[in-house]
Amino acid sequence: MRIGFGYDVHRLVEGRRLVLCGTEIPYELGLLGHSDADAAVHALMDAILGALALGDIGKLFPDNDEKYKGADSMELLARVIEIMRKNGFALGNADITIVAERPKLAPYITQMRENLAGAFSCGIAKISVKATTEEGLGLAGNGIGAYAVILLEDK
Repeated sequence: MRIGFGYDVHRLVEGRRLVLCGTEIPYELGLLGHSDADAAVHALMDAILGALALGDIGKLFPDNDEKYKGADSMELLARVIEIMRKNGFALGNADITIVAERPKLAPYITQMRENLAGAFSCGIAKISVKATTEEGLGLAGNGIGAYAVILLEDK
């Protein structure tokens, strides 16, 4: 078995969509980034790559490469999952915590879990997504961060 940890954060800005775990969330602000800036999926991909000792998503999908401008992070996740499988591993489970003062994410958690379970072709019981705030500290409404921990098992 291998364990991986990932973290990502993006600034909230006007004129961008807010996408987390492949779910578009209606909100007046979105996350700034080279791709769709899905911080939760970015943290998850980094956790997978970390467990495999293959670096991080910046190495695999550089933010100075125009072919990744506006990229759908769920499509990038599919590529990382393919790498995971080619390296002889399968998902044990994934646990993601999204840190956001606003908007409230509880209504979207089930859809997020379903999206990720679909990407891994696994049952939803292997995917945990939670949301928390920093009680007005830390990001304080200026951004959204995400932590991910993953357990990979030999196939």
